[in-house]
Amino acid sequence: MEATPGGFLLVLMLVAPVTGLLIGFAQGGRAPERITLCLAPLGVTMAAVLLAGVLHARAPVVAFVGGWAPPLGLALRADGLAAAMLMTTALIIAAITLFARADYATAPGGTEARAPLAFWCFLLALWAALNAAFLGGDLFNLFVALEMLTFGALALACLDGRATQFKAELRYLLFALIGSVLYLLGTALLYGAYGTLDILLLSRAARADAPTIVAASLMTVGLLGKMALFPLHLWLPAAHAGAPPAASALLSGLVVKASYVLLLRLWFWVMPAALLLAVAPILALLGAAAILFGSLVALRQARLKLLVAYSTVAQIGYLFLMFPLVAGSAAEVAERAWTGGALQAISHAFAKAAMFLAAGVIARGMGHDRIAELHGAARVAPLSVLAFGLAGLSLMGIPPSGGFTAKWLLLQAALYAGQWWWALVIVAGGLLTGGYVFRVLSAAMRAPAAGFAPAAPVDPMQERVALGLAILSVLLGLLPLGAFGLVLIGR
Repeated sequence: MEATPGGFLLVLMLVAPVTGLLIGFAQGGRAPERITLCLAPLGVTMAAVLLAGVLHARAPVVAFVGGWAPPLGLALRADGLAAAMLMTTALIIAAITLFARADYATAPGGTEARAPLAFWCFLLALWAALNAAFLGGDLFNLFVALEMLTFGALALACLDGRATQFKAELRYLLFALIGSVLYLLGTALLYGAYGTLDILLLSRAARADAPTIVAASLMTVGLLGKMALFPLHLWLPAAHAGAPPAASALLSGLVVKASYVLLLRLWFWVMPAALLLAVAPILALLGAAAILFGSLVALRQARLKLLVAYSTVAQIGYLFLMFPLVAGSAAEVAERAWTGGALQAISHAFAKAAMFLAAGVIARGMGHDRIAELHGAARVAPLSVLAFGLAGLSLMGIPPSGGFTAKWLLLQAALYAGQWWWALVIVAGGLLTGGYVFRVLSAAMRAPAAGFAPAAPVDPMQERVALGLAILSVLLGLLPLGAFGLVLIGR
């Protein structure tokens, strides 16, 4: 593959947040916040231009770092899936930037504080790592991007400095480091067997032999641990629920998607079809178990943020139902399943980011997040309750949301492929999701007791940001189906 026009944009999407991070950290004070506010619209613009370029060319955009092509150099590749995820990332980062100003702004002339400086710097680091994870074309450099992502996410999640946060994030760190070791061992085996880690070159040479099988197994388990697929989900609920709202939204909406996209590239780009056919049902079974287990446990939660965290465990499972539906199916069925899986990742990112932000605003306004005692929350934070409800509609798969389109495509693919049992899981998961979403909404819309007063005023901008993300998760379902052909480019 040769470099293509527009490749400089791929490099710029990595360089811009890193440069902003370095300048902001060096200057301190309000500089990191101002730089992030300036880079956020620039990032959305770059992602939109890249997406338009991929759509126009109907082919991936490719850049060679330093002008050296693999195997001597490194390639950055933006296919349709990468372009869609970069656009999703840019929009959510921009939303988080607006949301976080109420919590991490430095007053003009005020003294520099630890939390605001750390938040804006690590937000830029996280953004750069996400872009690198979606654009990387080399398995080792994707490992580096995932490590940057892990440590950036950990820093944001521990920003409040509470002991409970450190305990939860240490468990996250343990799972992440074990996953990293397994992934790195797998890449070493692949390099020893083939002499390259470039995804395109590996796809032409990979064989279904013992070293490849062992490498794929190690890398898959490592990535599943990082994205908390059942039963490797033990770190996620406490880590996501205990983090500040802005960090929870990033962790659940974006961070877990980087490992998922890498897993797709490993199995659908690199590994031989025979291995994929053998592994795909196993991954889908784990996904189905995650849907049912996560939804049932979410129903039993007494606290709002823990409910949303267990909902993430469940919703991650839908991403793996596409594996057996894409592998070995007819072209039309495979395209439906692939599109449904990609759209599920994107719609979940917007919906779950909105849900965590809304939950954070509600908890602050009420002074707690005990679901049974949320009476009056709709008066305290009406837009946040509305945002939570709209995001819940997308997670349930209610039309016309993006979640409905994603689950409908997966359900159709399951029926057309003769694998009807996955359709039952999708329907059951939607019903269970409706149970815990309506449980929260019914409590929030009840009249408060006499003498009720909010614990703290809510910020109008934070409410509008959460609602905006929830609306985006719904509007995805109103796009014509042909628009989702983007994610098929380069598949």
